[in-house]
Amino acid sequence: MKRTFYLVILSLLYAYTAHAQMTARVVRDSLFIPWEITWGPDDHIWFTQKNGYICRMEPTSGHIDTLYHEPEVVIQGEGGMLGLALHPNFPTPPFVYVAYDYMNGSTYTAKVVKYQYDATNNKLINPQGLIANIGAANYHNGCRLMMEGNYLYITTGDATNPSVAQDVTKVNGKILRVVQDGSIPADNPMPGSMLWSWGHRNPQGVVYANNRFYETEHGPDNDDEVNIIQKGRNYGWPNVEGYCDKPAELTFCTDSNVVEPLKAWTPTIAVCGLDYYDHPMFPTLQKSLIMCTLKDSSLYQLKLNGTLDGISSASKINAVHYGRLRDLCISPDGRIFISTSNSDASGNTNRIDKIIELYDPSFNSVKQLAANNFLKIIPNPVTDLCTIHVNDIANRTLTYKIVNAIGETIASGSLEHTDTPLATTGWTPGLYFIQLRNERGTIATAKIIRQ
Repeated sequence: MKRTFYLVILSLLYAYTAHAQMTARVVRDSLFIPWEITWGPDDHIWFTQKNGYICRMEPTSGHIDTLYHEPEVVIQGEGGMLGLALHPNFPTPPFVYVAYDYMNGSTYTAKVVKYQYDATNNKLINPQGLIANIGAANYHNGCRLMMEGNYLYITTGDATNPSVAQDVTKVNGKILRVVQDGSIPADNPMPGSMLWSWGHRNPQGVVYANNRFYETEHGPDNDDEVNIIQKGRNYGWPNVEGYCDKPAELTFCTDSNVVEPLKAWTPTIAVCGLDYYDHPMFPTLQKSLIMCTLKDSSLYQLKLNGTLDGISSASKINAVHYGRLRDLCISPDGRIFISTSNSDASGNTNRIDKIIELYDPSFNSVKQLAANNFLKIIPNPVTDLCTIHVNDIANRTLTYKIVNAIGETIASGSLEHTDTPLATTGWTPGLYFIQLRNERGTIATAKIIRQ
């Protein structure tokens, strides 16, 4: 999410015609299972390591700041420090959400905690528990986090107790939805319940794009899944594995309103981290889900159909050969960052994991994308009134923010039409910047000159 003071157009719709050459670069090594990585509005990668560390990395140099070490974290099998999400308006407010496993007396348990980022000291402070008493185990802990609008989504695994996934009085085997302060939204499917969907075995990847909630999930020895998560729906586990294609499954699917996956893999490939790609740096990857796998040690492109609610093809991206792949994030300028998961899970041996960058060295986003005129201010310079013009706004939720030359926000709002009027009456003459955002972050910035 860029905060640069020059014209940078990151159009997600217009094709880049030059040949894309995917190049891999190790940004940082000697890490211990970077479990969740996410791109921050400060142009840094924020990530957790399984042994309790919450970190922030500059993606060019690989310099890492340790923001916090959570002493409560206990590693058991797949458990430890897991999901991370930043507040959607980070750093105002400066909240960071993390999920981890710990010992609650003699019981292995998971919780979700909110921290506050102290930018002055570059540390996380004031941990506040939001959700407690999530069952944990050596396997099937889930615990990906995702912020969308005012809501925090948490995936939970069945913690090796399959039947709990169908028990709507329990939080395991579910996707949970809460407000940023941990309270329960009034429009959740069940009054007074955090549950958003159920019947999940071990959700491992989530992304919100195209007004849809995509998810990956581990199967047993068969039927790894990619799903679109819908409010108040049942995803079948343990009564259904993958598609509704067996006699007993067909009956349960009908009776329980089960949603079938977009795609399932047998034998399993251990699907994991997930993100959505629609950037011209790699034209062939546009309008695709990009997915990590653990067992298969590959990065996959899941090409979406024309309505973005189905998978038309699935193929490996061959530029990645770094062993087990845990998670990924995508920068606003189209680079793909991937974390590996090759260290011994107990943390007792060498820490050998990496964060890797995939990029096209021939791609110049400033020069090639600015020509598309995706975002324009008309007229510019402006006196009292101008128009924010966006080439294509169809099926997009766009917001804007105006900042002055020292970074202070002076106006903000939403864009619902191709042309939106903007009054500049009362602005001090000088240089301003508009930052255009969609649900994934900042996609364009431009100068505004007030006469």
